[in-house]
Amino acid sequence: MILSGLEIHRRLGSDIIIDPFVPSQLGPNSYNLRLHHELVTYDEHVLDMKKSHKTKSIIIPEEGLVLEPGKLYLGRTIEYTKTEKCVPMLEGRSSIGRLGLFIHITAGFGDIGFAGFWTLEIFCVQPIRIYPGVQLCQIFYHTVQGSYIPYQSNKYQNNTGIQPSMLYKDFEQINTL
Repeated sequence: MILSGLEIHRRLGSDIIIDPFVPSQLGPNSYNLRLHHELVTYDEHVLDMKKSHKTKSIIIPEEGLVLEPGKLYLGRTIEYTKTEKCVPMLEGRSSIGRLGLFIHITAGFGDIGFAGFWTLEIFCVQPIRIYPGVQLCQIFYHTVQGSYIPYQSNKYQNNTGIQPSMLYKDFEQINTL
């Protein structure tokens, strides 16, 4: 079951943390998250799943930045979120999608117990100018039924910024088995 906006607000400070919380960003059944002013791109043209990759930081100026089609940009939310008893999910806002801007490719599903900033996988179908602080996506929460083990990954938990892929760590674990 998806929590209503009023229920999200009621649970703030207990099993849902959104910091900073701005009441005007609360919707009927979600909360709009804003884009931080920093983006990251990969320096390499071919990405190898088994390797860590060099990245380059880009600051989005107040006058905006035009994104190029066919290029992956990693961004992050301004808001730090944490959940104790709910499954957080992230989706782009419909107004953003109607401009051909995607904010996640496959990583919209969160885990119970995740704490940190959301890394966004930003991709556009045609050139688009983006701005820091824009309400780019929305977080919503599902209740969970049954026992569960909270999220405990060493890769992305308690992050402080944009997190490039750390899939290579999975291969390191496979090699030690």
